[in-house]
Amino acid sequence: MSNASVAASGSIEMDNVNKSLPQDVFNIDVEQTAVDDAHLVNNTVRNFVWQGVTVTVKDHKTKLPKTILENVGGIVEAGEICALMGPSGCGKTTLLNVLAHRDAATSATVEGSTSVNGSVPSLAAFRKISSYVEQEDALIGSLTVRETMHFAARLAHKNSLTKAERMRRIDGLLESFGLRNQAHMLIGTPIRKGISGGQKRRVSVASQLITAPKILFLDEPTSGLDSAASWEVISFVKEVAKRNNLIVIASIHQPSTSTFQLFDKLLLLSGGKSHYFGSVEGVEPQFESLGFPMPIHTNPAEFLLELMNVDFASHQEAAHERLQEMQKAWIKSPIARELDAYIGTTLAKVEPLPVTKPSATNYAVVVMTLVHRSFIKSHRDIIAYGIRIAMYVGLAIMMGTVWLRLDTDQAAIQSFINAIFFGGAFMSFMAVAYIPSFLEDRATFVKERANGLYGPTAFMLSNFIIGLPYLFIISVLFSTIAYWLSNFQPTAKAFFTWIMWLFLDLVAAESLVVLVSSIFPVFVVSLALTAFANGLWMSVDGFMVTPKILNVFWRYVFHYIDYQAYVFQGMMVNEFAERTYTCGTDCQCMYQTDLASECRISGLGVLETFGYKTGETGRWVGYLLLIVVGYRILGWVALKVRK
Repeated sequence: MSNASVAASGSIEMDNVNKSLPQDVFNIDVEQTAVDDAHLVNNTVRNFVWQGVTVTVKDHKTKLPKTILENVGGIVEAGEICALMGPSGCGKTTLLNVLAHRDAATSATVEGSTSVNGSVPSLAAFRKISSYVEQEDALIGSLTVRETMHFAARLAHKNSLTKAERMRRIDGLLESFGLRNQAHMLIGTPIRKGISGGQKRRVSVASQLITAPKILFLDEPTSGLDSAASWEVISFVKEVAKRNNLIVIASIHQPSTSTFQLFDKLLLLSGGKSHYFGSVEGVEPQFESLGFPMPIHTNPAEFLLELMNVDFASHQEAAHERLQEMQKAWIKSPIARELDAYIGTTLAKVEPLPVTKPSATNYAVVVMTLVHRSFIKSHRDIIAYGIRIAMYVGLAIMMGTVWLRLDTDQAAIQSFINAIFFGGAFMSFMAVAYIPSFLEDRATFVKERANGLYGPTAFMLSNFIIGLPYLFIISVLFSTIAYWLSNFQPTAKAFFTWIMWLFLDLVAAESLVVLVSSIFPVFVVSLALTAFANGLWMSVDGFMVTPKILNVFWRYVFHYIDYQAYVFQGMMVNEFAERTYTCGTDCQCMYQTDLASECRISGLGVLETFGYKTGETGRWVGYLLLIVVGYRILGWVALKVRK
């Protein structure tokens, strides 16, 4: 519907509505368009229409259907920016999710239709022409603004763009959103200060525009920003939309007067029902005709929200009755009837979207792009691995000095066993420090997956690959300090075998973190469950209770799938299989072996008390790798299921 027809008061004939529409909104002088913005120009999508959108969910208390949205409709045309506004809980975000072809709510029933140019595109086709910017900025804080745009472009276009073309697009968007001077600044982490909140929001929008969408959905783009920053964000969005003929639909709560006037169209919601849809200029005469004139020197958005919000009314019944009367008046208004007629006329002009060849998914490019991005994040983000490395080094110094230079006497055998358990079990336990970093990566994955950039397989594989070198470095640093201070078997073979077991231990522990955090992506819950799981594995790994006497239930249900059990017995065999210990001055050997006549104890006697055999290292490594693969596959399933 045209801005002029909505703003006009009284009944206007459809001919006048058509006359008020631009004759050809697609007559764009491409030569005058900035060269760097050429990929953004929309010459395919003329309009986006939704009709009869109704969303119902099951009320958890009454178990009865609860309506969140009821019979909502509207139309936005190329070059227009539309605001979805209303009080909290009115259904703005739910409507935005429905329009963007996302899940409206858990177990929600959605009715109604959406169309582009009068036709209903497939989900895959719609994802190609649209993009969604979420309310929370899921940006990687340790990347610069330019790097954020660079990786967004590589993920969106794989290898379909040359490096020069990719850089040209990035430069164009940085210029369009006023970010050229911040191009080499970090987004910002809890430790390192970065760009401002308004600039972050602009980066979020610009990184989605790199995919060249024709329809852009923004969820609360001004949330958490002051009025100046809010106006800044919306003004940049409007400028880009107008210049390139894009369709922008944004949910917004309470904009300032200047920000509110930047929008072309307004959909006013309350209680899930439409109370106005039309031009921003037309909302004042519409409510004045209902007996609610807008006071001068008043923020229009604030005035409208006060009318729509009945939660804090002193007389609830009267407030609800007034709201119902306004909604009925809107349905009967000339503007609403013209809207319905214009939508019907628009839908009759079907213009199917041009058929585009599906872009070849270069899986290797996606994985390596994610690995490259994660590498930059990891070596800059001190929380991800820096603090963990320092923590493990401290743990190694503590272990090496507590179990300092143990003698090869039988009195030290139990101390060696305790040190082996501590080195393996507590190293894996400290992997909980990886949870915050993974949850941040997962948040980025959820956003990028929803926009169709890549799936859980690429994410899980890249996450596994990037962790390996860091875990190996941690294993070597820890072992170099703790192994020699504690006087474990002083041979190169034994030392590198210890490193192997510790490395596999950390790989398995981090895979467990990934699994738990994928199923329960809440920090406190993931932390508690991972700690519980590690406590369980410590209890049944063979140290607390030897496998020989471990309860049948715990042995067959948990011991054989306990990665710490294979690490513990592998380290035990590494230490005791080829080492002997003296029996003390009185020659009273604690373990009876074939060396008793020499007042010595063969390490094989120690292994025998645990039921461990030598020569099975390869099999144990195989079991451990199967557990790692199992954790990763289950984590992949969790990511696949939790959309």
